Amino acid sequence: MLELLQARPGLTGVELADRLGVDERTVRRYAARLGELGVPVAAGRGRYGGYRLTPGYRLPPLMLSDAEAVAVVLGLVAGRRAGLPGDAVESALAKVERVLPDAVRDRVRALRDVLGFTAAARDGDAPRTGVLLALAAACEAGRRVRIAYRDRTGAATERDVDPHGIVLHGGRWYVTGHDHRSGERRTFRVDRVVSAETTGPATTTPPADPVAAVADALAAVPYAHDVEVLLHSDAEAVRRRVPPTVATLRPTPDGTLLNLSTNRLDGAAFLLASLGVPFTVRRPDALRDAVRAVAATLRESAER
Repeated sequence: MLELLQARPGLTGVELADRLGVDERTVRRYAARLGELGVPVAAGRGRYGGYRLTPGYRLPPLMLSDAEAVAVVLGLVAGRRAGLPGDAVESALAKVERVLPDAVRDRVRALRDVLGFTAAARDGDAPRTGVLLALAAACEAGRRVRIAYRDRTGAATERDVDPHGIVLHGGRWYVTGHDHRSGERRTFRVDRVVSAETTGPATTTPPADPVAAVADALAAVPYAHDVEVLLHSDAEAVRRRVPPTVATLRPTPDGTLLNLSTNRLDGAAFLLASLGVPFTVRRPDALRDAVRAVAATLRESAER
């Protein structure tokens, strides 16, 4: 209705109802709703009557209902806690609030001021916006990109990658794809990608689930200890307690094989204790000592 009134001011209720495929009562309800949103719609009578926007009214570039405004603001606030650049979120929130009707803006600000979160905010490493958009476009179009990348030591490399998907995890953005330099699938942190330039069509097939591919890559990051434990339980029962980014789980005839890499064996021991299922340590032998230490700590606490 708003588009029709901008294009042809003075349309009657009958004409609007016909064009919108509704009855005249609904047209009157639409006019009232626009007024609630801060868009002044005047209904004239007589031969030259009809609906029109109040003369001199300047339509803002963004029109949102209460529910839409809340969704946008909550999405931005949640996005900032999940790793979006804080300055971009603040400027976007300011722009959205500027074009909202006064009544809606006041209620949205009140919600933003009193809103609390049970989860702690994450200081994620925000990627460059241009890089993120370029990688997303290449994923969608099936194109290869040449990226300038800096690893965790700061060493710079240039790689040709077929990007397959972008995943946000733990406040960090990752892109998974086929790295033509190594000839294997790799996962890169997007905040470490300095630039990304499309070079041609991709030649590799994306995985069925990019999220799972990133989770597997994060779980396989090499640390000081390579842990392998046989859990005497089915994989589905265990999977609910073990995040895919922490360990990989593989069903076997004897149970579920758990593999993870860690710098702290006591952490792995506490994880195993929390699962509540019997298990057999396959490697490393030092994990047995860590499990015994955890058991002793729990026993002392129970008897204290």
